[in-house]
Amino acid sequence: MSIAEAARGRAAALSALITVVSVGAGDAIARSFPFGPRTRAVNDLGNQFVPYHARLWDLLHGRADGGVLLNWQSGYGTSFLPDIGTYVSSPFALLVGLFPRDGIDLAVYVITVLKMAAAAAAMTVLLLALGRGGGSASGRGGPWWAAGVLGASYALCGWAVTEAVYNPMWMDGLIAFPLLCLVGEWARTGRHRVLGPVIVALAWAANFYTAYMATLGAALVLLLRLLTDDRSVPVRERLGVLLRAAGTTLLGIGLAAPLLAVVFLGSKHAYPGWTREFAPSGWTDVFARALPATYSFFTPAAFLGTGGLVLAGTLLFNRSVPGRERRAWTLLVVAVAVSMQWGPTHLVWHVFATPNGSPYRQTFVLAGVLVAAAWVSLSYGWPGRRALLGGTGVVALLAVGAATSPRITSWTYPLVVTGVAATVGAVLLAGRGGARWGRMPAVAAAVLLAGAQVTQAALTTAYADRQRLAHLDDYAPWGTRQQTQADAVAEADGWPAYRTEPGREPTTANDPLTVGGQGAAYYSSHTPGVLTRTLAALGAGWTSNGRAVQSLDNPVTDALFSVGARVHMPRDPHHGWSRPDDREVTVTRAAVPRLVTVRPPGPEPRFGASPFRNQEKLLGARVYTLPRTTLRGATLTATCPALAEVFLWAPGFSGTARLGGARGAGAGTEAELRGSVPARRAAMQPLGAVPRDGRVAVALKGTGAGSLPRESVGCLDRDRLATAVDRLRSGGATSVRVTDSGVRAALPPGARGTAVLAVPRIAGWSCGTDGAKARPAGSYLGLVAVPLDGGGNGGGSREVTCAFSPPGLKTGGLVGGLSLLVLTALGVVPRALARRRTSHTKTSPEDHRLVARTV
Repeated sequence: MSIAEAARGRAAALSALITVVSVGAGDAIARSFPFGPRTRAVNDLGNQFVPYHARLWDLLHGRADGGVLLNWQSGYGTSFLPDIGTYVSSPFALLVGLFPRDGIDLAVYVITVLKMAAAAAAMTVLLLALGRGGGSASGRGGPWWAAGVLGASYALCGWAVTEAVYNPMWMDGLIAFPLLCLVGEWARTGRHRVLGPVIVALAWAANFYTAYMATLGAALVLLLRLLTDDRSVPVRERLGVLLRAAGTTLLGIGLAAPLLAVVFLGSKHAYPGWTREFAPSGWTDVFARALPATYSFFTPAAFLGTGGLVLAGTLLFNRSVPGRERRAWTLLVVAVAVSMQWGPTHLVWHVFATPNGSPYRQTFVLAGVLVAAAWVSLSYGWPGRRALLGGTGVVALLAVGAATSPRITSWTYPLVVTGVAATVGAVLLAGRGGARWGRMPAVAAAVLLAGAQVTQAALTTAYADRQRLAHLDDYAPWGTRQQTQADAVAEADGWPAYRTEPGREPTTANDPLTVGGQGAAYYSSHTPGVLTRTLAALGAGWTSNGRAVQSLDNPVTDALFSVGARVHMPRDPHHGWSRPDDREVTVTRAAVPRLVTVRPPGPEPRFGASPFRNQEKLLGARVYTLPRTTLRGATLTATCPALAEVFLWAPGFSGTARLGGARGAGAGTEAELRGSVPARRAAMQPLGAVPRDGRVAVALKGTGAGSLPRESVGCLDRDRLATAVDRLRSGGATSVRVTDSGVRAALPPGARGTAVLAVPRIAGWSCGTDGAKARPAGSYLGLVAVPLDGGGNGGGSREVTCAFSPPGLKTGGLVGGLSLLVLTALGVVPRALARRRTSHTKTSPEDHRLVARTV
């Protein structure tokens, strides 16, 4: 191993160590999981990322219902490859398989910290590759340990420890930025023509969203490097570098196309969700977020640690650095910071759409550019007193500019002062090195700089841990509740003979992925619009503006979707928005049709405004009485057949509903509804049986009662429902075989009309009957439908075969295959030409004549 490689390895290891220690110490101070009782599963971490890693664990261990293409567990059957490409396509995600299933939260935590450590190491390698003025990786441009500390400061930036830490897929962008900058360096020098596209492909496949931002940032860095190159490089050669970098990037994206195309089209078919206009943050808040121990969801978390900020601030004042380089890097830092605050460039950073959550998701690029600027200043030698004073002044101006921001805490300024003092001391000590003092000043400087970074990052992490719990929804890690629910689901499971619903009282918005079963609940960036609209028409609820579809506890919809077993859980006591109860865990069972049923010939019905009538249209029978209702005060009254079951549909109501009036004798079970349309939609709720006198009185307590629909009460006749179910069972499939990508069902002899799969008709389904060529599936009230008119096997049984392939897979596969051929040619052809030249040289006539003369 060369000296340069050894220095690079030590620096990368140091940066990773600082990162892991800082994050672990911060979480331990906050008593956050896994170092204490406080959960870290806030917002989408608990609702999406942990459940999707659980699903990946099941796939790796052969325990999932469905496969890579089709997810039978969520949304009554959804496409899974877009979710893989969005949430768990990172190579790090595969490590989840090494953990026990009930340790899924620990697995996600470890993967997240490892990604941060990898980002630190990657940035450290990049810094050493930049060297002095774009020099070598030998470390001549600065001490290896300083590169390690700066690499860690990048991985521990505020964006990482306050936002990306609960969006672990974003951490792949944190890794991608320095790696893509390295690819740009290789394009400058004409090296690694095969490895470059592979790294681009891995970055884009791991998380295309942050990879896009990282690519923009790397392109800016490459342009700066070309403009500040101190060599006499012709313009034509520089343009060639840009073309080579562009070709490398396009080739890498092409390699990732099989996944990217599916993700893109999955988003195209998704329910719209939130829409938000960009509003820039106040500059006082922007300055504050560059300092330690601050938190806010809608401001850019540009914290690096004052060591990195001071060193970056020295660049403009460091006369050892060539003027062109000083000005260029300073301008790039300012340009990136300003671009985050301006609407048009904000849209460019975010793929031309303002995100639903934090509008500053590109902040990690600013952190990376700041760290690179700090290293450029350091690479020409330790800054002198003048430059050090200038860097301290820059941090002081940031602190003064942030003084009026409410983001400043009592810890902020003490940490700033301490960090600046440690940095100044470290720089002065490092500058005193030499034969007289030996290595002691450098060791002391390294301890000061690394210690300040660890302290500030750990305390900022701890502060952010506490603040997230105070401002965001949170979810308990795997525990007794989830295990009990999973055991109940496993015991009742009968798939594919029938579905098992994990329950209406959710632990997360993706319970089927976490605890098993084949339910309606599904929360994803790719939640299909047809799923949301179909289930909403049937009375289901949602959160996240329609992206998180909820289970519907209703015997009619259970029959429609072949739900033969349903787990009933008490409310989750961890959720602050629901009141715990003392119900036991129970499982109800019902005889339901198979997954494939047959509707008689005739025109397809159309959904209307009433979910009760919509259920009947899909069922093919009248089973509800819809009485006239009267609202007096907080009591809703109606008259229904005695002993029928009462259901309340109040999508905009938020509060509680109880059949039979107030608490006391004759009062029914209290139901909770959380409606605030369009963000939240309350699901249809069962309230109990109609009294023998037929008088229904529902006591409402909450907000939104004045906006109840006209037909807000439905009374279900169980006998009529049983008759309708028997008819669907007798005329439906006699057997059903389910695969990881489709369904095959045998139908009764002479079946006519329309075969209906109890699966939402998302894009990608194709079906055929009796061995005929498959065609795009039809739709019957939002479900997969196959016409049965004509055909048949001589009056014998009929067969329906449906297969699913996500849109974009074939096109993406073609692009990926062509890209692989080009990459192979890039690797093979130059070597073949080199061997041919070598062979020609060895056997050339000149060589023979030379040998003859020598003899």
